[in-house]
Amino acid sequence: MRTAGLASLLLTAACATTGATLNSGVGDRFLEHPPYYAGQVVSPGSGRIARLPVGYARGESQAAIFDPEGGTGTPVDALLREMNAYLDSIGVAARVQSVPAGTPPNVRFGCPTDASGDCAERGDSALGRAGQTMHLAVGRPSQEWITNADAALTQAGADRLLVITLEVGQYLMRQEGWRGNKTIELGTNYRMPLPWLTSLETPVSVLQLTGALVGRDGKAIRIGAEGILARRTSFGVSVLGAQRVISESDVQEARTLQRQDLPGAPLAWRVALGHLVAQLTGTTVP
Repeated sequence: MRTAGLASLLLTAACATTGATLNSGVGDRFLEHPPYYAGQVVSPGSGRIARLPVGYARGESQAAIFDPEGGTGTPVDALLREMNAYLDSIGVAARVQSVPAGTPPNVRFGCPTDASGDCAERGDSALGRAGQTMHLAVGRPSQEWITNADAALTQAGADRLLVITLEVGQYLMRQEGWRGNKTIELGTNYRMPLPWLTSLETPVSVLQLTGALVGRDGKAIRIGAEGILARRTSFGVSVLGAQRVISESDVQEARTLQRQDLPGAPLAWRVALGHLVAQLTGTTVP
């Protein structure tokens, strides 16, 4: 009994540590199709929201060396500045000037992974037509971050904090129609066709935005993700077990990539960011 009690105590302590998804505020979700969101639906005008500057998380879904650099003067740095300027211009939430010290909440989105951290084998057979899901979860922030974020919210006169991150995720594609057309569902009303000779078994690297609306207690209220740009792996490369990664040139392309499927061909990153902010804050984004 003592051994069982000790094991239970250790398990409880482990689940309460930074990065654990248990008691993070929003439980893990496995979503077959977009929109990719979970948690409480936020009502307009239900409370004042502040936001952190959009940040960059390198190495979220793979070793950091495979993700683009994010330092000053890089395409990632330029894209972040453009995103923050856009959010400042629409005035959805006041920007918190000082980023809270500590480990922030970590929204994770992409293919379900196995024990090694790689994308797990598909659950829908090789046809890729049904039952294929994406994993959306959030890890708890550190107590240091919670304390500092609470102080920042007090200074801003707000009670909830919007946290948005640019990162690289790993998505799985699917087949559709009688011809077996390959597509990838990047986010809200956003899908991208892929060449027919594309391996269903090889994940696709996606430049994406993830976000969370967080309360004073550090628990997430609502979380979500929106993809911006997918970089497919050619069939010849994929049969060798390799994968095309997002490069700095891809990020540069993402800065000007337009949604030709929408009126006025708006920038893809602006559409993705608008959907994410609207879903997490309950406000209308122009």
